[in-house]
Formats: sequence, C-alpha cells, structure tokens
Amino acid sequence: MTARGDTFDAAAEQRLDQMIGTLLRLGVLCATVVASAGGIVFLVRHGAEPPAYGVFRGEPQDLRSLRGIVADVLALRGRGLIQLGLLLLLATPVARVALTLVAFTRLGDRRYVVITAIVFGLLLFSLLGGPS
Repeated sequence: MTARGDTFDAAAEQRLDQMIGTLLRLGVLCATVVASAGGIVFLVRHGAEPPAYGVFRGEPQDLRSLRGIVADVLALRGRGLIQLGLLLLLATPVARVALTLVAFTRLGDRRYVVITAIVFGLLLFSLLGGPS
C-alpha cells in the first residue's frame, strides 16, 4: 500500500490507530474525572436532601448553555462539573473524527478526506445547527 491515493501503508495506519486510541482513552478519562468530581461535590452539598420524585424539574437555565456551564464550573458547583464531564464525553468522538480528518488530509487520501469531512460536517450540524 502507498501513502498517497486511496490507501496508505501499514506503519501510517498503525500510528493513526494509536493516536485515535490515545485520544479516546484520554477523552473518556477526562470526562470521567470531571463528572466524578462534580458528583462528589454535588453529594457533599446536597446528599442529605430528600429527593422530590413527584415533581419534574428540568435542568436549570444556567446548565443549558456553554457559558452557564463554564460559570458553574468556575464557581465549583457540582451540577456544572457533571455537565462539563458530559460535554467532554460528547466531544470525544467528535475530536476523533477531526483527528482522522487531519490525518487523512496529511496522508493525501482524498477519498477518506471527503468521507470524513462529510461525517464531521454532519456531526457539527447535529450538535450546533439545531434549535437551542
């Protein structure tokens, strides 16, 4: 296999696989640490409160935007940390597609660049293009 055109050599493929694996492991690890820290903070502050299962309460307004989540994280609020952990978990596969797009571009594999760019565009549209 060659490094140009439709395919690339085994060494390049192995390096890409290792980079993707590392990215996915780090993304999940960071998301787990942040969400767990948020859970601990939340339980320390609110763990003794009785739950009100009879009343539905959606997420507070401050947790529905990135700006509000960041503000809650900076204030060390448990829910904000949990929400940031979830965002990191969602961002991990998106970052994987972005990494493969860059890798395929550098390798000159036009077919995979086009396919990956379409997938990346669809992911971004589904995450950012909908109503807020």
